Amino acid sequence: MRPEPWYRTIAPWVFWPSVAIIGAFVLWAIIWDDAANRAVMALNSDVVGNLGWYYMVLVSLFVVFVVWVGLSRFGDIKLGKDDDKPDFSTASWLAMLFAAGMGIGLVYWGVAEPLTFYDSPRPGVDGGEAEAARAAFSQTFLHWGIHPWAIYVVVGLAIAYAVHRKGRPVSIRWALEPLLGDRVKGRAGDVIDVIALVGTVFGVATSLGFGVMQISAGADFLGWADNPGTALQVALIVGITLLALISVISGLGKGMKWLSNTNMVLFFCLMAFILIAGSTTLLLSDFTENIGNYLQALPSLSFDTGAAYGEDGKAWVSGWTVFYWGWWISWAPFVGIFIARVSKGRTVRQFVGGVLLVPSLLTFFWYSVIGGSAVHQERGEPGSMVGADGVDKDSALFQLLDHFPGGALVAGLTMLLIVLFFVTSSDSGSYVVDMLASGGDPTPPRWSRVFWSVVEGTVAIALLVAAGSDALTTLQTVAIIIALPFSFVMIAMCVATLKSFRAERAAYLAAQRRKTEERLIEEAVAALEEAEKVDKAAELTKGAKAPVGGRTRR
Repeated sequence: MRPEPWYRTIAPWVFWPSVAIIGAFVLWAIIWDDAANRAVMALNSDVVGNLGWYYMVLVSLFVVFVVWVGLSRFGDIKLGKDDDKPDFSTASWLAMLFAAGMGIGLVYWGVAEPLTFYDSPRPGVDGGEAEAARAAFSQTFLHWGIHPWAIYVVVGLAIAYAVHRKGRPVSIRWALEPLLGDRVKGRAGDVIDVIALVGTVFGVATSLGFGVMQISAGADFLGWADNPGTALQVALIVGITLLALISVISGLGKGMKWLSNTNMVLFFCLMAFILIAGSTTLLLSDFTENIGNYLQALPSLSFDTGAAYGEDGKAWVSGWTVFYWGWWISWAPFVGIFIARVSKGRTVRQFVGGVLLVPSLLTFFWYSVIGGSAVHQERGEPGSMVGADGVDKDSALFQLLDHFPGGALVAGLTMLLIVLFFVTSSDSGSYVVDMLASGGDPTPPRWSRVFWSVVEGTVAIALLVAAGSDALTTLQTVAIIIALPFSFVMIAMCVATLKSFRAERAAYLAAQRRKTEERLIEEAVAALEEAEKVDKAAELTKGAKAPVGGRTRR
């Protein structure tokens, strides 16, 4: 049997508009880079400046929604057929969703973010070094804890139910079928998938570009490269893209699973090394206190727009928290589809608990160990981690490792961890884009996987070579702007999920009532039959004792 021609394996009204939008934007950002940057930044300023309150309320409500769904009577609904078993072990499942969700971000910001918040506290934080450290970790936990994972749960749960329970194709549009009906098959569904596809490509390309800048900065700090420039960064993107190609071609069960498991082993090894070689007892105590401080501050931080501290407060929240909420929402189509794809056979309660709680707790421990070590190092030796210009975010992790024994070896393993995390993000992103562009095919053709992997790498290289970090910042900002329309899609997903679960619950209760009625009828019939047998037996007994000819028959 001859394979289908390539043009029959795509969803044309998703594939071609996405290619056109990506190509047009890249050309605009390269040829008119200054004008593009100014226009995008102005639009982003309007969105973030005027709608910061919207993002703060929305993401907090997502947390409430997913926790309620997980704890409610809907938690027993299986994301698959009733007899389906999970495709992956719990360890591999958690490793894949964690690596795809934010693994590389934790490595980059593990030292940089809490150290930055400690060095330059947000407006309103007073009380000296101890208070600054406490507030730094509470804020960091907010940005990387249950809030971003709740965003992923909203998308992932809706898609997992549609795909695994209802047998729909793997794409965003089908999560809205309970609301849109057959319209998801038309242009409305195409627009939703195009937004998701373009946002995913921009997000992955941005991460590739900024990631190789961090790797090259680390190589420069460690003396492995002399003044690394664009040539090294391009070579790194090419290498990461090639590794991602090999992984994405091999599929979920081989390359991507193996890479995710390797990532987690290296991740734990680095964390264990810092914990054991550092102030173990102090760091464990910090972790305990940080959890308590975070839980105590969670309600107020979740809705804090910074308005109480004037323009400085609002600018700080917009530049950090609202930025993060937009960034996580822009990644939600990619991560949501991916974790939905690997979550077949889980119940809703397992899905919510696994996706929301396990990665959050691991993230809190990571920041307490890595970030806590950096803050303690700076408090004990001022200037050792923070320079005159503040925290060097690209090399902050390597600065910390320089204070530990075996720094060169550990730094080498850390570089490998960073590269593998980028490969995992790239291949999982390519896999999701492939499914969207192929009309929701869970096993898209290999040519499509290769095409989108190359597109992501090419976009990052083109922008990096043409205009450097400014163009990458423009691309990142566009991804965050895309989050605004997609946030409305996420609201619709919550409504659609609730509608589906209620229908599922009603069908379950109706089936239970039918079973109960059938059982009661069977019991009644059995009782009647038993009574009839008793009556017949009594009649026979009575007939046997009746007198014949004046005597009793014996």
